Amino acid sequence: MRRSPALLARRASHSKNALAGGALLVLIGLAVVLAPLISPYRPFATNQRAGLAPVSAAHLMGTDRFGRDIFSRVLWGGRLSLLVGVVSVSLAATAGVALGLVAGYYGRTADTVIMRFVDLLVSFPSILLALAVVATLGSSLFNLMIAVGISSVPNYVRVTRGMVLTLKEREFVLAARVAGCPPYRIMTRHILPNVVSPLIVLTTLGTAGAIITGSTLSFLGLGIQPPTPEWGNMLADGREFLGTAWWVAFFPGLAIMLAVFAINLLGDGLHDVLDPHVRL
Repeated sequence: MRRSPALLARRASHSKNALAGGALLVLIGLAVVLAPLISPYRPFATNQRAGLAPVSAAHLMGTDRFGRDIFSRVLWGGRLSLLVGVVSVSLAATAGVALGLVAGYYGRTADTVIMRFVDLLVSFPSILLALAVVATLGSSLFNLMIAVGISSVPNYVRVTRGMVLTLKEREFVLAARVAGCPPYRIMTRHILPNVVSPLIVLTTLGTAGAIITGSTLSFLGLGIQPPTPEWGNMLADGREFLGTAWWVAFFPGLAIMLAVFAINLLGDGLHDVLDPHVRL
């Protein structure tokens, strides 16, 4: 059952998880969007004489082996890391919801074909599937987003299909059929709005997983390539200096942790807000 925006806003204002996660995520988002204004140095600017300089007033997070300011690179790298998470999940949600609607509504042959395809995708671990896709297509930002998106499609198909199977025999759907509504209109105007709530939570939590997967691929050298700053490849650059210059790997890893923590906290809060059985 759909609930009014005013009711959802009132419930959200009482959810500590949603408020805390949303506030932290807004701060991170503003920081990376305003990177050109906030970062004290250009992300590609090198200074060999300042290589592996520790944390100081001149370099708030120290420098890497080439003397590049890590604080500036973390801000600029966050733009790509968050972009990978948002775009790949958007692609996965669009494809997964469409396939789930068709499978659940039509059933029979369509359901069998789509769900066997989903079972095939699920048979591979998500990171292994993403590795295979990006290794086949090549290393680039677009291919990275495609790879992460494909590995996330099964979750959206299964959730959408399950909700459609429950809703398609409800009275309002049967009434729409009797009134002569075509199937695509029934799916988009009558069923889809009632599937949005769980999909919002799934999309929020999926974004955190997509950021981790994208950073993992970049860490392994199959994602965004240096010298372009991205949290995953920055983490890879610092792994050989863990014993001598801990800050090179620590701050990109901290950025990943804070972003994922904020998104998961927001996702938990949204679950409580959208679930009418949870008291806030």
